[in-house]
Amino acid sequence: MTEGPTPTVAPQPAAQLPAQSPPVHPAQTGAAVDKVAAPGRISWWRGDGGEGARRNLGLIGVLVVLVVIGALTRSDLYSNPDWVWDNVLSILKLAAVVGVVTVGMTFVIIGGGIDLSVGAIVALAGVWCTTVATQSYGAGGMIFSALTVGLAVGLVNGLLISYGRLVPFIATLAMLVAARGLAAEISDKQTQVSENGFINGLASNSLLGIPLLVYILAAVVAAGWVLLNRTTFGRRTVAVGGNPEAARLAGINVRRHTVLLYALSGLCCGIAAIMLTAQANSAQAAMANLYELDAIAAAIIGGTLLSGGRGTIIGSLLGVVIFATITNLFAINGLSTEAQNMVKGGIIVAAVLVQQVQFRSLTQFLGRNRLTTT
Repeated sequence: MTEGPTPTVAPQPAAQLPAQSPPVHPAQTGAAVDKVAAPGRISWWRGDGGEGARRNLGLIGVLVVLVVIGALTRSDLYSNPDWVWDNVLSILKLAAVVGVVTVGMTFVIIGGGIDLSVGAIVALAGVWCTTVATQSYGAGGMIFSALTVGLAVGLVNGLLISYGRLVPFIATLAMLVAARGLAAEISDKQTQVSENGFINGLASNSLLGIPLLVYILAAVVAAGWVLLNRTTFGRRTVAVGGNPEAARLAGINVRRHTVLLYALSGLCCGIAAIMLTAQANSAQAAMANLYELDAIAAAIIGGTLLSGGRGTIIGSLLGVVIFATITNLFAINGLSTEAQNMVKGGIIVAAVLVQQVQFRSLTQFLGRNRLTTT
């Protein structure tokens, strides 16, 4: 059988690769990305990063409102510039001691704890540093004694909470009672007079027209701000307060860090004890009464979450100044302490309610709407 010719297959054309685009300069790429992302980008001010700044600006607005109320109710006093300056210094001196305690309290709350014993620690440190034996060592001995006592009691709090597995509320409440009792035992329930001129001069002397107590407050606030915002210790504090288990898995020794937080709070109490002793030229077991509530309230007003993980030193300072301004406003208008306490209580409740509003969710909602519309 004769076979026909074998059919030939036409060669297929080679597959052509898509033409490669010419190289693009990185600057042109960045500009194109910016053009695409710019319409939907949320500004820093409206984003989560600006939440602290927005809150602090709101606190400054509250201070302005309080000043306006004071000027309207006592225009005869606010019309005198010298009186206004002296009144500002009085408010800052009033806020100095509680402000130092609040710095330590802010760290503890950001770390997920609470310290109800700060007032008792201040009293114990103040009584201990004004005993006859301690005063015989001079100002250095008194300062060393107050700082050591505050640091030691703070360490005990931290050890009980971290390694004793006690709830912070219970541990510090027990320390509140114990420290007050020990202070009363040491002082024999008597007022101990400070006879050291250097210590007493901290409250009466000024530098460039500003009381020394204000400088001490500024130094503690500056150190606290740097420690919280510019160090590993501060970042670990936020991590421990936000999620202790995640912090532990990330390699942070949560127990040790908690001990350090309460030791820091006790150290701030020791500094405050020296300042309060200088103001009164004496110390007693009943001093610094309810300072723990003032410090917690100021921290909450400043934006520190009671659940931990968020807070600012500047916000806490503004909270202290707001409460001091309210106290001053009630004093110059001759209003009762009871009414002042009721107003403070209302402010605390309002601040906690505001914290429950989901600002972050609202910001994200606004951002999604902006991206959708653009």
